[in-house]
Amino acid sequence: MSPLPQGQAKVRAVDAMFDAIAPRYDLLNRVLTFGLDIGWRRRTVRSLGLPAGARVLDLACGTGDLCRVLVAAGYRAVGVDRSAGMLAAARTGSPLVRGDALGLPVPDGGVDGLVCGFALRNFLSLEPFLAECARVLRPGGRMALLEVSAPENPLLRAGHGFYFGRVVPLVGGLLSDRDAYRYLPESVAYLPPGPRLLEMLDEAGFDASRRQPLTTGIAQLLTGTRR
Repeated sequence: MSPLPQGQAKVRAVDAMFDAIAPRYDLLNRVLTFGLDIGWRRRTVRSLGLPAGARVLDLACGTGDLCRVLVAAGYRAVGVDRSAGMLAAARTGSPLVRGDALGLPVPDGGVDGLVCGFALRNFLSLEPFLAECARVLRPGGRMALLEVSAPENPLLRAGHGFYFGRVVPLVGGLLSDRDAYRYLPESVAYLPPGPRLLEMLDEAGFDASRRQPLTTGIAQLLTGTRR
């Protein structure tokens, strides 16, 4: 395993990677998760529990998967992503903005809800990202963050490690970009442990924070209410 990029080198690497894999990103998501990601996104949106018509940001929106689920749930969605390639490949009628989730063009308390799917490990730093989420959410607003994880059960964890570390890069290389799909499993190392993630939500200004393992723990859903 090569050393993971840090600082601005990470920002440049992530930008280039997502531009490159955008055309087949949705296909790989479906194939590599056996379609489980569809249910995970629906659960993420359900966890918001906001009234119909609520304004919800989808940060690191990619091709708009979560935007489409938000609209189906009756919300007004706006997607934000740094990657021009991802936005060009988007399949959603929601407004899309090219921008950085660490510096959003949104006034303080300007939205009711916020979601983010599989992007926490790709940000330059989590603390400023969570602080920005807290800034743009109104008091009582809801946040739901969907991310990969690993099972706690040792046997399941070993099997998941083999699949994520060996099979994902192989399939990703056949259908898209091998280097990108080698990096994505390795990038889990950027994520703090579950208990620390919950502490970070509290420090950023969120109450009722909760971490829910999904599908034996291969994914996780972090939720919180703006204090």
